[in-house]
Amino acid sequence: MTLLWKRLVVLSVIGCLAVSSAHAEDTKFLGPSWKKEPEDLILPIHSPEQEAILTCEASGVPSPQYRWSLNGTLIDLHGDERRRLSGGNLIITSLERDQDSGVYQCTASNTRGTILSQRATLQFAYLESFKMQTRSAVNVREGQGVVLLCGTPLHSGELTFTWVFNEYPHFVQQDSRRFISQETGNLYIAKVEPSDVGNYTCVVNNTITKERVFSSPTPLVLRNDGAMGEYEPKIELHFPDTIPAAKGSTLKLECFALGNPVPKISWRRTSDVSFPNKVKLKNSNAILEIPSFQQEDTGTYECIAENSRGKNALFIHLEVFYRMQTTMTDKSLSIEENLFWECKANGKPKPSYSWLKNGETLISEGRVQIENGALSISSLNLSDGGMYQCVAENKHGIIYSSAELMVLASAPSFSQNPLSRVLKARSGCDVSLDCRPHASPRAISLLCDANKLSINFRISLFPNGTLKIANVTKRDGGTYTCIAKNQFGTASTTGRLIITEPTRISQGPSSTEITVGESIVLPCQVTADPALDVAFSWAFNGQPIDFHQDADHFERSFSGDLMIRNIQLNHGGKYVCLIDTDVESLSTDAILVVKGPPSPPDLVVVEEVTDSTAQLSWSPGQDNGSPITGYVIQARTPFTVGWQAVDTVPEVINGNTLTATVVGLNAWVEYEFRVLASNSVGMGEPSPPSTKIRTEDAMPDTAPTDVGGGGGTKSELVITWEPVPEELQNGEGFGYIIAFRPVGMVTWTRAVISAPSVTRYVFRNDTIPPFSPFNIKVGAFNNRGEGPFSSIATVFSAEEVPSVAPERVSAKSLSAADIEVTWELIASTPERVLGYEVVYWEDDTKPDTVGKVRITGNYTAVNVSGLQGNTQYYLAVCAFNTAGTGPQSVPVNVTTKKPPPGQPPQNVEWNLIGSQLVLQWDPVIALETESEVTGYIVSDIISLHPENALGYLIRVSLKVTHYFPFTSL
Repeated sequence: MTLLWKRLVVLSVIGCLAVSSAHAEDTKFLGPSWKKEPEDLILPIHSPEQEAILTCEASGVPSPQYRWSLNGTLIDLHGDERRRLSGGNLIITSLERDQDSGVYQCTASNTRGTILSQRATLQFAYLESFKMQTRSAVNVREGQGVVLLCGTPLHSGELTFTWVFNEYPHFVQQDSRRFISQETGNLYIAKVEPSDVGNYTCVVNNTITKERVFSSPTPLVLRNDGAMGEYEPKIELHFPDTIPAAKGSTLKLECFALGNPVPKISWRRTSDVSFPNKVKLKNSNAILEIPSFQQEDTGTYECIAENSRGKNALFIHLEVFYRMQTTMTDKSLSIEENLFWECKANGKPKPSYSWLKNGETLISEGRVQIENGALSISSLNLSDGGMYQCVAENKHGIIYSSAELMVLASAPSFSQNPLSRVLKARSGCDVSLDCRPHASPRAISLLCDANKLSINFRISLFPNGTLKIANVTKRDGGTYTCIAKNQFGTASTTGRLIITEPTRISQGPSSTEITVGESIVLPCQVTADPALDVAFSWAFNGQPIDFHQDADHFERSFSGDLMIRNIQLNHGGKYVCLIDTDVESLSTDAILVVKGPPSPPDLVVVEEVTDSTAQLSWSPGQDNGSPITGYVIQARTPFTVGWQAVDTVPEVINGNTLTATVVGLNAWVEYEFRVLASNSVGMGEPSPPSTKIRTEDAMPDTAPTDVGGGGGTKSELVITWEPVPEELQNGEGFGYIIAFRPVGMVTWTRAVISAPSVTRYVFRNDTIPPFSPFNIKVGAFNNRGEGPFSSIATVFSAEEVPSVAPERVSAKSLSAADIEVTWELIASTPERVLGYEVVYWEDDTKPDTVGKVRITGNYTAVNVSGLQGNTQYYLAVCAFNTAGTGPQSVPVNVTTKKPPPGQPPQNVEWNLIGSQLVLQWDPVIALETESEVTGYIVSDIISLHPENALGYLIRVSLKVTHYFPFTSL
């Protein structure tokens, strides 16, 4: 290909810009690529109704066609009723062992080529019977070890082994003395005992066919020449020196020894690396199981068999053989280029390599060379295109890796990567213009028109087609054309280069301090070439600001400024304004320091506690831009509502102090404390609460309040008080001490109450004079001692009820619901009279009190209301005082008046005559149980005056004062 640059026109634009392009080969057609390959399959031989499905699926465009081979021979499916294709899968029915077992391989082909699949083996599981011939007896001495051979019959598929002792189903139980190998099927008895004598039958199970076969019995006979003496262990289970294991598989190692005494089996790694937790030891350590075998499990393992006579050991080296892996990638090369494909496979032993093209073996000759697994083809031509496979093989298997080679031949084309129509570059920058057409083969550079472009120390043309201009100026602007040629044709692409002036930041943000809750605008203004598109963005602490999610705080103007509203502490940090143009990116930044109340202190610890103080310490929180000036301590108890400030020493805690003593606490109260810090901005949030602590107990220091009393019944002295709140009781065992004495006496009588909630004490003594004055006081105590007493109060002992009843009692009915009761004051009685009580009832034969009316003082009359009309009531009067009521007077009776008529007037009519309103109604006839009608009351008359044009309603009340029946007004 020839690359030719022409400079046609000079124009003015902006930017430092490198233009590059790439071309993707047309991928309309694709060669086959495996999605699913066949895998080994083993089926029961006696299941003719079962079908075998060998999977095969490949992708490709056009869709691949499939063929199958068996043991290297192509299978002809035409007319075959037992074998058919479903997609790429091979389905075989009516299975036959002789015809269908073997190695299968799938072939996928389309117009781009052919690939072969992995090989898969189809096997049939079976288990033949034992040859039923008599087995010779095995003669052993007591104490000797023995191995009974199973002699496994011909089979295919995994087997398991058990042994029957004498009669089925009495199976041999494995222990430290007896072991059944699942590798050989043999039964190992480390030390024969008399109880072992009998017939042993080997039982073989095929795990696939579920078949089970029994051998002939092997008699075990005890010799009569005496027991065998002790001897050192002899390991009878042997395995190869080295065992390769597939990565991820489960590996089981067996080790068992004969010996007298019975040997103990143990395992170790010669590297002294301990076994991981996944390793399992089974059957008295005779089996070492390693699940999910990995590289770290490789190494030398030692089986140790040991008894009192000695020990023996066997070593085995485990190594992992990886599933062979090789990776090839599709290649697109131009005609006449060289191909090199490397194929590597990991495996032990080292694999051998071969190569296939479209399923056919490649021979190393001429342009095609195969060496150490690598394939090279020189000077490619179109016929070299196709599907290639690397084949790696060792004794463990064979693996294929596939890739497609596309050989390209085409004229130059800029359809995929033309030059941009407009290219902008900043004055003073270096500019690279890439000319990279798609062409096969690549062309050589041609400078036949180089005279149109002055090549000098600033302008360079590279072999790959890149044109580089250093330190561009306005004169470099204009139209540039790249011309590409090869033997298949010519193509060109043209772009316009515009040189712009540098963008400058005219105003950027400056670092500043601000207080929480305030707002600020961070400016970001630029001067830019008019030909440029300018975009602004902001970052905070290295992360772009999301103006949608954070719209409550951040707002961006079209000019680039950033407004931050209601600033919080978390808004402090570095703000960067990013300016992007077509040709360059600029940035300017500022640090915003947000000052706010201090963060909560931490680690509040109560270090020492007394009955009234607590010593606290704490760690300071962040000062948030303003030094901490002081601290306040708050406390909370179960008896307070929320947190309350407490007194401290020192009284004022400055910002450099991290310890203080809280004073004035109540004894024996559970407290929590928290600390708040303040600075010039304000008070911060509180710290987390401290651990709850209880102050020490102390004697009570608070006396009960509202000490009083009096009242009660005869011969009683009643004393009352307000209880001491629980938070002031200062300890456990709280109670009250009551002290009293007659006024004028010196000696106090004391009583003790051990219930903190009691508020009343009654002293009874027949010698107490009624209504006699006493001095009283109440104190408190707890387990630590007695506290102060209240101030002395004077109360009176209980008085006696009045002994005289009132005289001259009379009653008069005032209405249907009211009566008036009168009496004479009691002139002389030794008891106090505080007032009088009237009791009344209806039926004198059943004098249950209907009601009571009490009046305090020297009154001689009282009205009783709420009675029933036309009803006879009986009444009595008695005096009362704090001791109760005295004797009642002789009852009197009175009958209430009849109630007024219950029916309203009927047929009420009214007429307006001039300025007079005339009302008429039917007379009301009173019932026998009602009082007679003596008059009417007229109220709520509606008057419509002619001058009231708006129709207002005027209510007028008129009371009739003539107390004789009439029916008009």
